[in-house]
Amino acid sequence: MVRALAAGAMLLAAALFFLVQTPGPRSVLLRPGVTEIHAEMVLEEGAELRGSASGSVLRAAADFHGRALVVVRGNRVTPRDFTVDGNRAALEERTGLPGYDVPFARFTRNNGVLAEGVADLGIQNVRFREIAGFAVLVSRARRVTIDGVRVLDSGSRNAAGRNNTTGGILLEEGTSDFRVTHCEVRNVRGNGIWTHSLYTSPRNARGVFTENLLEEIGRDALQVGHATEVRVEGNVGRRIGYPEETVDVEGKAIPVGVDTAGNVDRSLYARNQFFGINGKCLDLDGFHDGDVRDNACVNIGGYGIVMNNTNPDMQSRHVRIEGNLLDGVKYGGIFVIGEENAIAHNRLLHLNLAHCGCFWTAGEPDLFRSGIYLGEGAERPALARGNVVERNEITGYGMERRCIGGSPHVYPDWNTLRENTCGK
Repeated sequence: MVRALAAGAMLLAAALFFLVQTPGPRSVLLRPGVTEIHAEMVLEEGAELRGSASGSVLRAAADFHGRALVVVRGNRVTPRDFTVDGNRAALEERTGLPGYDVPFARFTRNNGVLAEGVADLGIQNVRFREIAGFAVLVSRARRVTIDGVRVLDSGSRNAAGRNNTTGGILLEEGTSDFRVTHCEVRNVRGNGIWTHSLYTSPRNARGVFTENLLEEIGRDALQVGHATEVRVEGNVGRRIGYPEETVDVEGKAIPVGVDTAGNVDRSLYARNQFFGINGKCLDLDGFHDGDVRDNACVNIGGYGIVMNNTNPDMQSRHVRIEGNLLDGVKYGGIFVIGEENAIAHNRLLHLNLAHCGCFWTAGEPDLFRSGIYLGEGAERPALARGNVVERNEITGYGMERRCIGGSPHVYPDWNTLRENTCGK
C-alpha cells in the first residue's frame, strides 16, 4: 500500500513538474504559478525541490489526502524558494493531542513538509500559509537546517475550538544537530517553534533557535521539550497567547515566551525579547544545569519566570537566572525551587499589577505577590536551599514588604540573600 501511494505521488510529480537533470543531485523545478496536488509529493535521496524565478505555489486540493504536501524520504534533500498553501479551510480536522506514546509524525496529517529518519535536510526560503497541520514537522532526523522560512495563518483547533499545538515548526523524537534561524512565524494557533519527544524516546540534542520573529501565537512562542544542549538566542516575540479564544484553557496550556518540558539540561536561553504575553515569560519546567540570561519581557499577563520539576529524571539545580528584565507583570517575578541556583542582577519592575491577595496555594499566601519567591517544590518536592539571590532590583505593588518571599517550610538561613533593592 505504501509503495503504491509513493508510486502514485511520483507519477503525479512527473505530470505536474518540470524535471531538470543536473550533474549530481536531481533538481525538481516547480512550474510558475499555482499547482494543485491531491496526494503527497515524495522527495528521495539527494533531491532539490525549488520554485521558479517568477514564483511557484504548491497548493493542496480540497480532496488532498496525505501526511504532508511534501514528504522527505531521503537524505541530503533541499526544498527552497517556493510557497506551500495548505488550504486549511478545506482540510482542517478538529482533533486533540496524540496519546502519550504517539509521536506527532504518526498522528498529525495535512502538514506542509514532513521528514522522518533523514539526515542533512535543508529547508530554505519556503513560505507556508494556511497549513492545517504543522508547517514543518521533522522527526528522528540529523543535521537539519531551517532558514528564512515564513509561516502564516496556520494551525488547527480541537473540538472545543482551542489550539491543538499545530501550525508552526516542530522537531521531535531525538532530532539532533538542528538549526532554525531567521524565520518568521505569524498568526499561528499552536506553538511557534519547538522540540518535543516522548518520555521513552531519545532527547533532542545540539540545536539552535536564533533570530526568529514570532507574532500572534496562540500557545508558546518557543519551546524546548525533552532536550539537551539547545541554544535559544536573540528571538523576538509579540502578542504571545493571542487571540485569547485560541488559548487551550481547558488543557491548562498557559502561553509562554520560552517554555520548557521534559528533561532539559546544558542549555541556554539568552537575549530573547517578548512584548505582550498572555501568560508567562519563561517556564523552566525540567530545566537544570543551564543559563537563562539577558532576556526581556514587557507586559506579562501572568507570572514572570517559573521553575518546575515535572520530569522525574531531573532536579531543579545549577540554574543561573541572571541579567533578565521583567517589566509589567500581573503577579510575581521569579519562582525558585531546588538547590544551588543563582538569581542575580535581574530587574523586576512594576510587579503585581493585579494587586494580588491571591490565597490560591494553601499554606503559601505570598506565592503570587512576591518579587522573588523561594518555594518548597512544584510538581514534586524541592525545597529551595543553597541558592544565592543577589543584586536584583525589584519594584511594584507591595514589593517594599514582599520583595523576597518564601514558603513557611523554607527557613531564612537556607539561602543567601544580599544587596537586593526593593521598592514601590
